[in-house]
Amino acid sequence: MRRALQLAAETTGLASPNPQVGCVLVRNNQIIAEGAHRYDQRDHAEIVALKHAGQAAEGATAYVTLEPCSHHGRTGPCADALIAARIARCVIATRDPNPLVAGQGILRLLDAGVEITVGTLQQQAQELNNAFAHFIQHRRPFVTLKAALSVDGYLAPPPASRFPNQPHWLTGPAARHEVQLLRHASDAILTGIGTVLADNPALTDRSSLPRRRPLLRVILDSQLRTPSNSQIVRSAQKGTGDAGSDVLILCAITAPTAKIAALEDWGVDVQPIPDHNGLPAVLQVLAERNVLSLLLEAGSHLNGAFLTQNLVDKAILFYAESELGAGSIPFAHGIESPFLFQQSLQRTTHQTLGPDAMLTGYLHNPWPAIHTW
Repeated sequence: MRRALQLAAETTGLASPNPQVGCVLVRNNQIIAEGAHRYDQRDHAEIVALKHAGQAAEGATAYVTLEPCSHHGRTGPCADALIAARIARCVIATRDPNPLVAGQGILRLLDAGVEITVGTLQQQAQELNNAFAHFIQHRRPFVTLKAALSVDGYLAPPPASRFPNQPHWLTGPAARHEVQLLRHASDAILTGIGTVLADNPALTDRSSLPRRRPLLRVILDSQLRTPSNSQIVRSAQKGTGDAGSDVLILCAITAPTAKIAALEDWGVDVQPIPDHNGLPAVLQVLAERNVLSLLLEAGSHLNGAFLTQNLVDKAILFYAESELGAGSIPFAHGIESPFLFQQSLQRTTHQTLGPDAMLTGYLHNPWPAIHTW
């Protein structure tokens, strides 16, 4: 199963909007075939492994990181394919999070006389597919708030002490590399106009790892103050065919039409949203674009808005050694301090990245109640 999980992890950026799944076929204590799902190649992990194994799959044990599907989608049911291959046993890390189909693949295998084991390395398997599990149930993106903070809990120095359009780096290279991996694992990244004006970020995935579709870079900018010479606008790329831009600006319906046209000329997608619909409408727009995982890299106001509206599912806080002092930019408006906020996180983990520390925790369990943590 560890090998199956490794195969699944290698599909980061290549499987969405489908789940990341790995499969290993074992016979006589030897691996005879393995596979992983990549969206553009259509075949699910089990099918890839079965095609490699051929007739040798008969009597084998299949180790699968997610319950084999039991329904027709882009491909036929994997449970049926495993049964047709006459496997003897199926070891499953975690059940399907879709409440409409969960357990049906297992039942189909059991009815065919296949021995079943469920729950092997379940937590590791679920970590890979938190976004899929959340999206399949709620039809909105799984939101991860990422923030880099000083040791005393601030985002940045006071505006008066900073150069305009220049990012202020708190963390070191190891932590910044980790952020690139977070971006690579996300379908979209979101920030506000305040961050664009203050830092002029590119918000790109600079991990150099392959991905199936570009990272969608999203700006909330009600009156379209995003400068046409900003890094994010100048780097916008339109997709081929019906594919949209990799930069999306969401604005108010009162935004000037001349500014919409100017940004669209630069290859940016601009979409007005009624003000009264707020952040839930933002998430709905992204869901319609098949954004399963959203990374929030924003300033105090947007962090606070997402948190106070209970729209953050996971938080990743990087703490640097430097101290910024009173009067600096707070972590989130409406949140007294990040230190009090992190007490509300569940299943927290800590990691050291050079001189910096990384705290990860959840505000919501993305898996159904039938799945234990």
